[in-house]
Amino acid sequence: MPAAEFRDPRLEATLERAWARSRLSLRTRVERLTDKSWHIAQCAAAAGVGWWFASGVLAHPMPFFAPIVAVICLGMTYGQRLRRVAEVTVGVALGVAIADVFVGFVGSGPWQVSVVVLVSMSIALLLDAGQLLVMQSAVQSIAVTVLVPTGSAAFGRWLDAVVGGGVALVFATIVPRAALRQPRRQAAHVARTMATLVRDAAHSAREGDVERSARVLATARETDSLIRELQAAADEGLSVIASTPFRRTDAGSVRSIASIVEPLDRALRSTRVLVRRVSIAAYHGVEVPDAVVALLHDLADAVDVLDRAWAENRAAEFARPGFLALAERTATVDPDGYHTTVLLAQLRSLVVDLLELSGLDHEEAVDAVPPLSG
Repeated sequence: MPAAEFRDPRLEATLERAWARSRLSLRTRVERLTDKSWHIAQCAAAAGVGWWFASGVLAHPMPFFAPIVAVICLGMTYGQRLRRVAEVTVGVALGVAIADVFVGFVGSGPWQVSVVVLVSMSIALLLDAGQLLVMQSAVQSIAVTVLVPTGSAAFGRWLDAVVGGGVALVFATIVPRAALRQPRRQAAHVARTMATLVRDAAHSAREGDVERSARVLATARETDSLIRELQAAADEGLSVIASTPFRRTDAGSVRSIASIVEPLDRALRSTRVLVRRVSIAAYHGVEVPDAVVALLHDLADAVDVLDRAWAENRAAEFARPGFLALAERTATVDPDGYHTTVLLAQLRSLVVDLLELSGLDHEEAVDAVPPLSG
């Protein structure tokens, strides 16, 4: 019997989906590695410099904690590097001091380790310290109690921590411009996604394609992570501005993107509602008027301009004329029936959100959308 007769279509479909997911997963992993390559290289270089300085300059025989602190302080994000340096250094000092005093009176052993961790973490919490400081105080108290129960060695560990933190501070000032461009790229990506969703919704509305409109809606519902990524990029950009003196000229651009995270979130939510209204109309077999479909296409084109403005480091105001013209055209459309009336109302609401993104305040944006002619 030919082998083809033994093929199971369901099995083949499952294998095909698994292969597609594996390719997507591999691409995502490679992109993640590429995005974090600077962080990895910076941590590696800082670890080597920390070890060299502590062993070669300070003549510490085994300064393993200097590179550890340098890597912990730099981390895999630009955010809160200065705070991490402070928390690790203070946490090490607190843990070393408590353990050194404790070992001097009662020595080291199992119950001593438990007590010194209890005391060091409690004191750190009473000082209203951050989580990293609390954990470092506990870790260092254990290390001093078990490994280096002498005052001079304990002080050396604290000095190694200071060296690691100092090296991390120096390396933290060296940041590629890509970290400051990422917020704008992410904002442009959000705008590009919005334009794609609206354009796809317009095509499904014109064709009355229920399945296509459902796929567009499913895609729209997966966009929550875009705003989280934008917020993270904006936070990292602000942290870079705060930690390095070499990127001050980019401060205005980073702050402007950080300020639009919330209104862009509202616009993306309005886009999802608009796509949902198109899907509902298709499900009920409602024929969306050509004038409304044309407005959807025009809306996608106007959002494309916003995407280009952010991608080219221009102000969002560059896209405002397109939004204003679209607002005027929405007032001339006579909706036919409940579904198209609600669809048009949601489209006009999205235009208000986009006008706010272009720099207008809420009252100005509302006033810029004229009332319906009917």
